[in-house]
Amino acid sequence: MKKPRSFEKLWRKRFENFASNAEDDAGIAGWSATGLDARLRKFKEIWNNHPELKKDIWLDAGCGAGTYTRFIAEQGADVVGLDYSYPSIQKAKSRSNDSIAWCVADINKIPLQPQFFEGVICFGVTQALNNSSHAIHGLTKMVKPGGYVCIDALNSRCLPNIWEQFSRWILNKPAHLRYETKHNMHQLMRRQGLTDIQLHWLPILPSRYYRYQWIVETRVAKWIWQHMPSVGQFFCHAFILCGRRSQD
Repeated sequence: MKKPRSFEKLWRKRFENFASNAEDDAGIAGWSATGLDARLRKFKEIWNNHPELKKDIWLDAGCGAGTYTRFIAEQGADVVGLDYSYPSIQKAKSRSNDSIAWCVADINKIPLQPQFFEGVICFGVTQALNNSSHAIHGLTKMVKPGGYVCIDALNSRCLPNIWEQFSRWILNKPAHLRYETKHNMHQLMRRQGLTDIQLHWLPILPSRYYRYQWIVETRVAKWIWQHMPSVGQFFCHAFILCGRRSQD
């Protein structure tokens, strides 16, 4: 499906409008409350299960209202929240303590010192970009050798997402969001020198069915997503990939 030439500009304007008109974290970031809740819970799980992620200084690229930024700060790490939406940064700063630094900048042109951070997260961003390659290149440059890059994407192979893309194609509507495959993201990360790349499937039920979200987060469900990747591919709304920059 073709994207309009102004795809990124449209999303930039949307994010600014979200932040100007909303007061809750999810609304500012353009998510449903249930969607943000599931994403944050998954990131907390990844963080808690990987002690090597608990480094000194992190960058939250595309921080929105600062939901993940504040969580990282609460774990005792220093963190910079970056977003190209000035209204989002204003809202994020107003609900955070002074220990967090904030930066208004485009993820494709990060004006910060390369190899400065121990880790970078980038959630809820790739679906609003023309492609993921520039973002992954820039994010990888930000971390020191041995540092971590965690990035998410909407899963293009998820059945509801396939239907959404097909429906827009049939109706001749431009793409509203950009979807990715885990294979393409994995390859892009490897080309930038990221290794030990781990895949985390992210199932998110629609808001009207969210009372059943716990089912797709049980130990049994997690075992299925991990050991039967084809099932995760068809039923998980999004995925997170975490890789480590090589020491070379």
